[in-house]
Amino acid sequence: MLNLIRPFHLAISVSSIVQAREFYGSKLGFKEGRSSENWVDWDFFGHQLVTHLDRKKSDKNIVNKVDGHGVPVPHFGVVLEWNEWHEFAKKLESNNIKFEIKPYIRFQNTNGEQATMFFFDPFKNALEFKAFKNEDNLFKKF
Repeated sequence: MLNLIRPFHLAISVSSIVQAREFYGSKLGFKEGRSSENWVDWDFFGHQLVTHLDRKKSDKNIVNKVDGHGVPVPHFGVVLEWNEWHEFAKKLESNNIKFEIKPYIRFQNTNGEQATMFFFDPFKNALEFKAFKNEDNLFKKF
């Protein structure tokens, strides 16, 4: 039986709508939806990401160690299909995205094996994109 997931909605703060459009629209290639002078909706792989203007935005994050890397918390992203993840990683590299954790395969040879990458938007929101070769392992314990 196919398990269809409804699109999620996530609203994040940004300190500049102009910079948000440059990053999410031009660099990441997300299609812009509705907008105003204070917010923009983005098609985030079929999900709704909204960047809201917050001129006082803080850029504080903490870091947790995962597989020997400092993972920024909080973070958000999407679990992509394996080949789509690789294509997106190439696109990001060609657009000179500065990775916090460069694209790599973590937890190799376990049921948690996954492709992952982390980077920040210009407002210090951390993003992670990952993919599993075997998507049945998404919620499996080690």
